[in-house]
Amino acid sequence: MAVLFDPEPATWGLRGDPHVWRALRDHLSGTAVPPSANGVTALLRAAFSEVVGLDLAEAEASAVYREQYAHGGMSSGMVHLETWRENLMPLLAERAGALQGRPPGRAVDL
Repeated sequence: MAVLFDPEPATWGLRGDPHVWRALRDHLSGTAVPPSANGVTALLRAAFSEVVGLDLAEAEASAVYREQYAHGGMSSGMVHLETWRENLMPLLAERAGALQGRPPGRAVDL
């Protein structure tokens, strides 16, 4: 799974997002990419829940603060859940699909 995290996105939602990205990469570094889109989605959701401490699909907030991702700056430690829902998780799912030979743009429910 770690191969999905390179390269990093050019833009983030808040300052905590790149730290979460790297924590997810490290968390999933020894894990193979599941063979199905649903397997990829389930694995990404579970890993995000473990790393950030909430279910991305069920969280109602647009952002959360996590002290472990606070490394300085005005929005330090803030994780922008909307960016994860709308951009970052779909990017990872799309990259997994490309590795598996699925056509780009195929919708995956995150």
